[in-house]
Amino acid sequence: MSTGPANVDRWLLPDGVEEMLPEQAATIEVLRRRLIDTYRRWGYDQVIPPLIEYTDSLLIGLGQDLDLLTFKMTDQLTGRTLGIRADITPQTARMDAHSLRREGPCRLCYAGHVLHAKPKGPLATRSPIQAGVELFGEAGLDADIEVVSLMLETLNQAGLKQANIDLGHVGIYRAVAEAAGLNETQQGEFFELLQHKASSEIEQWLGQLELAPELAALLKQLPRLAGGPEILAEARRCFEEVSEEALAAVDELEAIAEVIAQRYPATQMYFDLSEVRGYNYHTGLVFAAFADGVGQAIANGGRYDHIGEVFGRARPATGFGVDVTKLAQLQAQVAPAPGGIYAPASEDPAQWQAIVALRAAGERVVCGLASNEALRQELGCDRKLEQDNGNYKVVPWT
Repeated sequence: MSTGPANVDRWLLPDGVEEMLPEQAATIEVLRRRLIDTYRRWGYDQVIPPLIEYTDSLLIGLGQDLDLLTFKMTDQLTGRTLGIRADITPQTARMDAHSLRREGPCRLCYAGHVLHAKPKGPLATRSPIQAGVELFGEAGLDADIEVVSLMLETLNQAGLKQANIDLGHVGIYRAVAEAAGLNETQQGEFFELLQHKASSEIEQWLGQLELAPELAALLKQLPRLAGGPEILAEARRCFEEVSEEALAAVDELEAIAEVIAQRYPATQMYFDLSEVRGYNYHTGLVFAAFADGVGQAIANGGRYDHIGEVFGRARPATGFGVDVTKLAQLQAQVAPAPGGIYAPASEDPAQWQAIVALRAAGERVVCGLASNEALRQELGCDRKLEQDNGNYKVVPWT
């Protein structure tokens, strides 16, 4: 049999696709369960969407970025194009609009694998486990506050007691661009420049436009409106004579920040008023959570009020998603789980009854195999089931 490179390659996984061995899998599963239990305590109902759907619904509402991240294939039964989900949010929107059709607010939560056709960043996995919540049917700020609070609670559940979050509002960009009278082409150009925070390029670009000096100054200032809570007062001075819509967006940010500061005083808040991430589908507040030593966000969210339109039921919506795989790597060191109990191979019915009782009590019991006793270090057991005068008892395995 050949043992050349072709056979060696059979053990390799695609770039960015990872397997999870027992210790890592146990850590992630404990965290996943903890998050779902937390979301349920906040009133969110768990859903389990399918891994694949027709792209007609899977790719609706979240823009071109999601399209590029999605693996596609042809359904052999219908000939239609299927996609492997790269984000669970559109699926929950379909459930809310088509399957559940609740009249009042609908709170949904989830946790499952997603697959990305390309990594989101350097060293990023292409098969993360995504958890999150979506709140449909409520347009008020209290819904946004609840979702941001639950995102911070998610980080707390992973042991990250001090979070850094970025807050923005896509309504500010829309209001400023409209106040400046930018046409569709100019808005697209300005959008690209803002994405890269290219202040010098923005200044050169503005020099080619015929704008009133005060409007040109506002567009030039927009990428500089980033920093701590004090930046909101500066934004008000900039927008006061220009756009009531932009001022209203600043008011929303301030109201949300005030409540978050009360509930989670250790949270560090950073405001970026030129944030245009998710501009194509977000309609209001946008936010992201960061952890020390990690360049990319570990959680993202925001308001996206129009996603249900394609399913025939436009509903206000806000939510967030968190990368559980990355979060598990960042969580504080936890004490190792208690070891199991080893039960030597036996045909004694009394031993079997003792094993059943121990497992019912939550213990991990590993039964020996008559033909091949495994090595102790591979069993993960620190105790042993022994017979003593006809009765079975658990003793330290020394």
